[in-house]
Amino acid sequence: MAAIGTYYASFWFRGMRWQLLARNTGALTQEGSRVPSVPKASQLILIGWFVNSIMWLRLGDAYRAYLFAQHSKSSFSWSLGTIVAERIVDIATMLVILVASIAAFTLTKQSTAANLLLVAAVAIVAVSATLLLAMRFYGQRLAQLLPKRMEAAYNNFQQGTLGSIKQIPGVFTLGLIGWALEVGRLYFVVAALGLDAPFALLPIVALGHALLSTVPTPGGVGVVEPGLVGLLLISMDRSDAISITLVDRTITYLSIIGVGGLIFLILHMTKSERDSQKLTPFS
Repeated sequence: MAAIGTYYASFWFRGMRWQLLARNTGALTQEGSRVPSVPKASQLILIGWFVNSIMWLRLGDAYRAYLFAQHSKSSFSWSLGTIVAERIVDIATMLVILVASIAAFTLTKQSTAANLLLVAAVAIVAVSATLLLAMRFYGQRLAQLLPKRMEAAYNNFQQGTLGSIKQIPGVFTLGLIGWALEVGRLYFVVAALGLDAPFALLPIVALGHALLSTVPTPGGVGVVEPGLVGLLLISMDRSDAISITLVDRTITYLSIIGVGGLIFLILHMTKSERDSQKLTPFS
């Protein structure tokens, strides 16, 4: 229960960070537009993760961008840009945590798997930084070559991405809290099973889970599980590693389908009810 509570508490801080990123752009100035509340942003993130868990190609990210645009009365491309900024901040935060965790872990034991994970994180950060720089200095020039409608969509996307990356200390702190809660989830899973794992290994495994889940299968199924087992095998027996992975995936995959699916259903039922009320003529 502690693991589940810790895991779902992380969505609140993710919602706070997404709201801050959206506010940073200063784009919602037209009448009627507003940034959704923290509870709403958290719900939309959970719904996006639910869609990612049942569909290929991580379409949940695009879907929550669509919902966020609807609730904020803004453009889809701008909303999608804030999610790209969120992902970039996530990767940068993960890199800092991984460097610290792997440095602490390798003081007692060398690990090829942990080092490969660090290399993958560094490569993703390097690619992200390159794309950001290209967008910053060449994006608008290249956008002028596009049709007017596509140019406008790209400009909104760029505003959502580059405009979000402000107030770095606050954004980074919220991301750090979110990832600390992810590590806490894994800690409680290990403790609940009565097992013992080096504490420095837990951030490596938790962040490895996040990186592996970006594989475009539904919820990263088929990739996350062997990856987690492989990371846990660094200092644990195979049976213990499999037990931790199964329990942890029950929380991060199966419970997301249940809880996220319920919120998804409630959201669409209430939306359908509001729409039907709007269409009903007054007597």
